[in-house]
Amino acid sequence: MTIEGKYRPQLRSESNDGSCIGDSFRGKQAGQFEVFVNDPLPKSGRRSCDDWVRNRIARRDVRGHTAVVTSPSPEPLRSAAETFAPLRRFVDADARLARWARGGSCARLWAYEFLRFGFKQAVACVFGGLMVGLMLATHVFYPKGAALARYDFLFLAALAIQAILLWTRFESVEEAKVIFIFHVVGTIMEIFKTAAGSWIYPDAAFFRIGGVPLFTGFMYASIGSYMMRAWSLFDFRFSHHPPVWAVVALAAAIYVNFFAHHFMPDMRWALYAACLVVFGRSWIWFRVHHNWRRMPILLAALLAAIFIWFAENIGTFTQTWLYPSQRAGWSLVSVQKLGSWFLLQIVSYALVICVRRPQPPDEEPVRASKERHEKRLARE
Repeated sequence: MTIEGKYRPQLRSESNDGSCIGDSFRGKQAGQFEVFVNDPLPKSGRRSCDDWVRNRIARRDVRGHTAVVTSPSPEPLRSAAETFAPLRRFVDADARLARWARGGSCARLWAYEFLRFGFKQAVACVFGGLMVGLMLATHVFYPKGAALARYDFLFLAALAIQAILLWTRFESVEEAKVIFIFHVVGTIMEIFKTAAGSWIYPDAAFFRIGGVPLFTGFMYASIGSYMMRAWSLFDFRFSHHPPVWAVVALAAAIYVNFFAHHFMPDMRWALYAACLVVFGRSWIWFRVHHNWRRMPILLAALLAAIFIWFAENIGTFTQTWLYPSQRAGWSLVSVQKLGSWFLLQIVSYALVICVRRPQPPDEEPVRASKERHEKRLARE
């Protein structure tokens, strides 16, 4: 005999690392029964939590009967803010603010979206912003001659920040793995570049490889952290996106040129042209609130490079690292470095899309955003 039941989530949840939390099943016929699935559950991977629970319950014998589970109706997508506890408490207030903004003039709505865009960017930049803040704070306040070198303090502080972001689920384990790859890729380049005299780290450090303090890898990791977090916050979609293999090949050529130009002609102008060929028709779509906005993906890379250039000026001003031209006295980092950071954005993007595959624009994120908005207002 088969008893048909309705799958009723009791702890319907997936953690940020993709693992299931737990679910229950209740039958509808006489002699109702309930099965709790609270065993250690596998990571979602290619199978969803629903599939796993459905398969587990279908194999269980409940009072001599087999339970057949019907799929639940799909739940609306959770907003990125709801996955991070410190932001979750503000979602209802944001819904009220959005209702006020949408009830007024276009200028009011644009002002609201501009502020919302800036707030999302700030959240995406948390790791990088904290690293820049630490460079400034230690330059001003860290005691000279301390037993723990400044660079070592920065390294340990970066480790602590990373642990806190994982503990608060601001970053998932998957994101941390990508950020670790950024750390490795950046550190390898740092070791070569400092040996070649491209820049120096003037202070001593215990945690270092050659002339490179280990905290420097976190500066590259902050770029990966930003990209991964921004992808979630803005629901990135892409139109006319090039094949992944083309992006990876371009990124590999750029990375090799960072080393090879010390021994052979610099190919960066050819690489700029290659970027235009590969990404010239590509647009990045992002959702600030209930509408899609878009910009050319190369423009997005250039804007990100400009902000990194500003951060680099803070790094050299605080003497965290120095270029040869700054040894006699601080000066602005050459604008030519913008080109290097632009190319590095392509390398960074290639690493990210190996995990987050680009998708074309669709209406599901907008629909889910509107539905969440209405539900929050209905709670008043």
